[in-house]
Amino acid sequence: MEPDARPQIALVEDDDEIRELVVSLLEREGMAAHPCRTAAEFDALVAERPVDMALVDIMLPGEDGLSLCRRVRAMGNLPLMIVSARSDDVDRIVGLEIGADDYLPKPFNPRELTARIKALLRRARGADTTILPPGEHRYAFEGWLWDADARRLAAPDGQTVELTGGEHDLLLCLVQRPQRVLSRDQLLDWTRGREAMPFDRTIDVQLGRLRRKLAAHPGGEALIKTVRGGGYVFVAPVRRA
Repeated sequence: MEPDARPQIALVEDDDEIRELVVSLLEREGMAAHPCRTAAEFDALVAERPVDMALVDIMLPGEDGLSLCRRVRAMGNLPLMIVSARSDDVDRIVGLEIGADDYLPKPFNPRELTARIKALLRRARGADTTILPPGEHRYAFEGWLWDADARRLAAPDGQTVELTGGEHDLLLCLVQRPQRVLSRDQLLDWTRGREAMPFDRTIDVQLGRLRRKLAAHPGGEALIKTVRGGGYVFVAPVRRA
């Protein structure tokens, strides 16, 4: 049997009507949907086959969606989107802080859902197929080494720092424009593009998470500074490695 080249999407949703709707929507968009009612069913799915992305509801029977996302993020960088009826700012911020790459409230516009899924898949797989010379996307700064193509960030103490897709995109924007003040709107536009919504706080959450990860290693706390009324600046000089 030929391998299925379509994007493989895990859908963790206990509402039968919504699950059937999203499965149908994804199939129409050329993706392979794998419905799961619980976190346990998701675990069984990924034990049997690799998936490219997971859509997760928060309110699930048994282990809830936030716990599942936290656990999945601790194991790797699988793109995660929370799709939930819990739509207030606190829930959104908590979801992003525990490792989700995106958060879409219910009820949602089907076209917006598919657009966000495709954007996360592009960021995860890399939409740019241009062949680049060696070292094109490898950077060195203050004892850190970052292979952006391989998504491997090594701290000065030799430890590897795991980044989510959103954190990777944000760091790339900063590292490619070092010692330059970048506004929040610029970062939002470069990392999320047309997906960006008015008053979207994703950048603030992801930046805070990125800074905490960097600060856990020598010199990392001083790499990104806030400029009052201006934005953020990556203060270290950067060279190609």
